Amino acid sequence: MRTSLYNEVVSLNAKMVDFHGWDMPIQFSGILEEHKQVRSKAGLFDVSHMGDITIEGRDSQEFLTYLFPTDISKEPVGKAIYSAYLNQEADMIDDTIIYKVEENKYLVVPNAATIEKVYNWIVASRKSYDVKVTNLSDRLSCLALQGPLAPEVMKDIFPEANKLNHFTFLGASDKYPERGLETATVIGRTGYTGEDGFEFVVPNKYSVGLWREILKSPLVKPIGLGARDTLRMEKGFLLSGQDFNEDRNPIEAGVSWIIGWDHDFIGKKKLLEKKGNIKERFRGVVALDRIVPRIGSVLKKGNEVIGSLTSGSFSPSLSKGIGLGYVNPSVDFESEITIITRNIEGRGILKKPRMI
Repeated sequence: MRTSLYNEVVSLNAKMVDFHGWDMPIQFSGILEEHKQVRSKAGLFDVSHMGDITIEGRDSQEFLTYLFPTDISKEPVGKAIYSAYLNQEADMIDDTIIYKVEENKYLVVPNAATIEKVYNWIVASRKSYDVKVTNLSDRLSCLALQGPLAPEVMKDIFPEANKLNHFTFLGASDKYPERGLETATVIGRTGYTGEDGFEFVVPNKYSVGLWREILKSPLVKPIGLGARDTLRMEKGFLLSGQDFNEDRNPIEAGVSWIIGWDHDFIGKKKLLEKKGNIKERFRGVVALDRIVPRIGSVLKKGNEVIGSLTSGSFSPSLSKGIGLGYVNPSVDFESEITIITRNIEGRGILKKPRMI
């Protein structure tokens, strides 16, 4: 499967990989260089593999408030909301961004690997709610402009976006003449790097033109999935399917702040039961020597196994190995621990997931 930008990406000599059935660039000039570009200037990502599902209708707000642990009824129109889809056991099916376009009109963005699962789950959960659910994932593209100089770049593209706190849903304009959710143009002050930036959701036919327009700026370079992973890891962002895969609840995964306990939602009963018995929590690790943590690395304190890693890599910003995973919550932050990777032992420090 290919995005509308496939030929543009290939023309820039990107190294391509299969990513959940999508042909995606892992890198252009190199992961280290691209990572530093986003941290210091601005980078452009093609993230069109992400899903786009609309939920609209008379009962949309009530339905989404039941669908998510976040109380959507308390969120204002124009808000971009981070939340998660929970199953009946209160474990996370996926995490997501919810764009509240109107009181009864929403755009939700699941991850690439879970688009069909999430769509089917939403439809199955609909019950008697008067809502229309539409999967627009194959009609819409998404570009992410990320980095501290992203607002400077936006001055030449859509200067009004610099005033945004969350997102704007564009009506007709000379540049983007179509309107409506099926031909949506959404500009969000969102991203997956921990830097300032913007995400554009546009009809496929506009994606190539927008890609070219953004890359005209000398402040911007194209960025692949490799740097996207190291960037999100430094900031402690969860990766769906890796840091959780219907096996962790929001409390364990370190996102308990998405839970509004004063409303009913799918999985609430089970989550209340689990709340007082959390045996592991999401944590960060920074290596103290040359070891590079990897997925599956075992963590020990003294002779006791205290957890394991679900993500690990070299951090270009810290020039050290870092990791994310689940650890016994009784172990204090800043504790010195042992990291065991491929039978090699190294020293590390237990950190909060946000490591820079």
